[in-house]
Amino acid sequence: MADQSSKDNFERLLNRMKPTVEQALKRYAWPRSDAPKRLVEAMNYSLKAGGKRLRPMLVLAACEAVGGELEQAQPVAAAFEMIHTYSLIHDDLPAMDDDDLRRGQPTCHKAFDEGTAILAGDAMCTYAFQAILENVADPAKAVAAGRELALAAGLEGMVGGQMADLEGEGKEPSTEELRYIHEHKTGALITGAVVCGGIIGGASDDELSRLRSYGRSIGLAFQVIDDILDETATAEQLGKSPGKDSATRKMTYPVLYGLDGAKKYAEELVSKACGELEGMRDAAALRTIADYFVDRTH
Repeated sequence: MADQSSKDNFERLLNRMKPTVEQALKRYAWPRSDAPKRLVEAMNYSLKAGGKRLRPMLVLAACEAVGGELEQAQPVAAAFEMIHTYSLIHDDLPAMDDDDLRRGQPTCHKAFDEGTAILAGDAMCTYAFQAILENVADPAKAVAAGRELALAAGLEGMVGGQMADLEGEGKEPSTEELRYIHEHKTGALITGAVVCGGIIGGASDDELSRLRSYGRSIGLAFQVIDDILDETATAEQLGKSPGKDSATRKMTYPVLYGLDGAKKYAEELVSKACGELEGMRDAAALRTIADYFVDRTH
């Protein structure tokens, strides 16, 4: 599956969707309030650090796949980027992964201080839900998307997965434990983004079920490849410190299956994900993102 063509397709998609994502962030994510200036600066510092904006792109792509209007999905796209960014701020703290570098620049707690970084993450988490509840016009869709985001980000999703990841450090890995960690820590937010895009786009129950299955498969594939890149990529490629998983003896798919076996598993997951898209109105963007997930180098 491979290759330059999938990367070229993704770059074209990125060029098409990123302006919409950045517009969504400008409209719904930059805090406009009388909050302390340093807190707002820390939030904006982390949001402006960039990245591929994959989760908001997934919201837009899923909305498009079921025939929805991208403008209606913008508040939800911004919300998912805020939740993702808050999670990175907290992941980088000394009590968690203790990282000094994120997206090629000093982490939030290094650029500011630990207390400010914690509060910036807290504020961004709640501001994400505010963006949805204040700006999604259809109340039923706003509630459904807010609930889905809460499930994806919280105890039964990302936060639960992060705790399981911390508990797994230094232990011998098992397939079941590793899958739980990846499906929750990383995969839940990716799945939630896809499902919420479908909700805003007016997806049928069958379409939502298939979008959820797609999201689960590519979410796991994304983390499998992330594990591989932690072993093989440079700090310049990653924009963060490589080798952290090995240094802390974290459970990873390369440890379980080897690098080649892990890559093959990711490819199988992406193939399964794309099979769920058959018959949807315009799922080309979701296919492009899935292919990129397994072919990415950073």
